[in-house]
Amino acid sequence: MVVGPHYRVPFRRRREGKTNYRKRLALIKSGKPRLVIRISNKHITAQIIQALPDHDEVIVSSTSKELIKRFGWKGDENNLPASYLVGLICGYKALSRGIKNAVPDIGLHSPTKGAKVFAAILGATNAGLEIPISEEIIPDKERIKGIHIANYASLLKEKDPQLYEKRFSRYIIRGLKPEDLPQHFEEIEKIIIKEFSNAREG
Repeated sequence: MVVGPHYRVPFRRRREGKTNYRKRLALIKSGKPRLVIRISNKHITAQIIQALPDHDEVIVSSTSKELIKRFGWKGDENNLPASYLVGLICGYKALSRGIKNAVPDIGLHSPTKGAKVFAAILGATNAGLEIPISEEIIPDKERIKGIHIANYASLLKEKDPQLYEKRFSRYIIRGLKPEDLPQHFEEIEKIIIKEFSNAREG
């Protein structure tokens, strides 16, 4: 343990491994709002946050809970397709508040190619928000739609029906066959786009 007259105790969130303050400072210095993506074991949250001198202000927010309750999503709450759709909603909300660009804040997530955080960022950019992101790191269209999940579900249903029902129980309870996830994704995406398009026209 480091001790001495010049030793400073790190901030609590740094000690707990929750905040990288150097990275956070670099994002704040950009002067732009941050698109903050956080993914738990159950849910996804996307927020546009503006740093103020004494606190952070959440300007808009979207979650996978909203995706289910407001738009009728029947898939998993924190898979790749849900991540994209939550980002899409957040992007549209940001535009409605006059926000045109942001910088991505993925927290302590490792920047792994095709990760859920980048699916959410892609959703926000497809809504029209300008966010710097490399095309090389975003998931491909098939994974965004959940085709890989549908293919796995079809295979599992043939090989182990009991495990299939157990692993995809939430889908089935909500009335969605996991094999139909790509079509369901497209339906929900259209609903989201239509709702926010109507809001702009109104």
